[in-house]
Amino acid sequence: MASDREKVRLVFGLKVRQLRTELGLSTYDLADQTGLSPSYLNEIEKGKKYPKTEKIFALAKALQTDYDSLVSLRVSKQLEPVVELFDSNILNELPLDLFGIEPGYFLEVMANAPAKLSALISTLIEIGRNYDLRVEQFYFSVLRTYQAMHDNYFEDLELEADQFLSEHPLPSDPTHCPDWLFDLLTHTYGCTIQTYDAAEQPDLAALRSVYLPEKNTLLLNRQLSNEQRAFTLAREIGYRRLKATIRPLESSVLSARSFEEVFNNFRASYFARAVLIPRQRLINELTEVAASGTWSNNRLLDMMLPFAVTPEMFLLRMTNVLTSHFGLKELFFIRFNQGADGRYTLNKELHLSKLHTPHGTARNEHYCRRQVSVTILTELRQLQQSGAWNGQPICRAQQITFSTNGNTYFVFSIAKSSPPTTTNSSINIGFPLTPQLREVFRFLDDPAIPSTSVGETCERCPIADCTVRAAPPVERAREHQTHQTLTTIEKLRFG
Repeated sequence: MASDREKVRLVFGLKVRQLRTELGLSTYDLADQTGLSPSYLNEIEKGKKYPKTEKIFALAKALQTDYDSLVSLRVSKQLEPVVELFDSNILNELPLDLFGIEPGYFLEVMANAPAKLSALISTLIEIGRNYDLRVEQFYFSVLRTYQAMHDNYFEDLELEADQFLSEHPLPSDPTHCPDWLFDLLTHTYGCTIQTYDAAEQPDLAALRSVYLPEKNTLLLNRQLSNEQRAFTLAREIGYRRLKATIRPLESSVLSARSFEEVFNNFRASYFARAVLIPRQRLINELTEVAASGTWSNNRLLDMMLPFAVTPEMFLLRMTNVLTSHFGLKELFFIRFNQGADGRYTLNKELHLSKLHTPHGTARNEHYCRRQVSVTILTELRQLQQSGAWNGQPICRAQQITFSTNGNTYFVFSIAKSSPPTTTNSSINIGFPLTPQLREVFRFLDDPAIPSTSVGETCERCPIADCTVRAAPPVERAREHQTHQTLTTIEKLRFG
């Protein structure tokens, strides 16, 4: 966050640069006229230095203006969009430092074409408003970009987890993990832990935990599974190990107050998964599965048994080592939810390298009912309604080919319930079917893996004989009509 002093330096530097450019002076020309060095002038224009009074007088004379005009925060019409952007607090919301960008450099870039870039940013903000994009959704979008830049693998967090486990060895029995973490959190970090249920705290019934910093007290929902308790407690330890004092207080970010909250929540969550699933053990398991010539749904589920984790924690952890140790950097991770109303929603996604389908832009359309990420939820709901479900996650795999572009992916999915809610979720990892993937996963030609032609959404799907279509292909028809219209115009012009 830039201070008022930094703002004064930045505005002053932009004005010097603009006036010098308008007069057709190079930095060396201005240096000759003022007696200041070119490097010092360059620092001034970038907002890194603010000259002393006598030097400002020299600059004002060379730039054909007066002292008061030069030091004033009033700017020309050309620079107004830049300063308005600075005053709007948008730069404070953008975690520019996370990407190695200084606010001064960002404003310097804007100064080159302030009207165009300001209009672009205003347009993006307007699009966000039209789509009801909340601030925390913007933060999560920035976080996903950061994860993709690093292939969702962070060595510093891995080393911190390794160090923690060297000091506090993981219990061999996963059912003992919550008690182990409970003792560490209370005795080592002095945190008080109290449990609650819906009768005691009805407004907190949908949350897994709430932290009260003033009392150093963690409220823990009694309805959580053993795995959810373990993760919640491990994440609390993560906040403390990483010294992340700016953090969300509730288990699910309801209203992010800053990007730093979202970022620290991610780091503490990553740490928790790295503690509960040590990387070398997971690498060994994945190496064995990948080398097999056959695919087994149960084998993937069995891999989770030694760890006190949910399917979502497990598959998220898999993305860390699949990119870093198996070189599979073009994967996607998505989570679909199905509520009691039967509607499918995509509410978590991470795309590495490029945007794979499906993705969250089709928020008002019906996702394809042929994809395993959706069919597995239908199967789970049917098992629950018939009383045949044993309460354990189910796993399915599929090779899907998108009918719109021919892109083929291998996807595996795990479906489970999500207490304390009645929502079911499918957790999915997908990979584009490439020669590299075939080198790593030897089971891809197993006939037990079904192959299916799919669409992205029903509204855009060209599959004419689909028996599970939930909506007519209206977007597909609109695109076809637009194409026909443009083709006709082309013929009329040149036919």
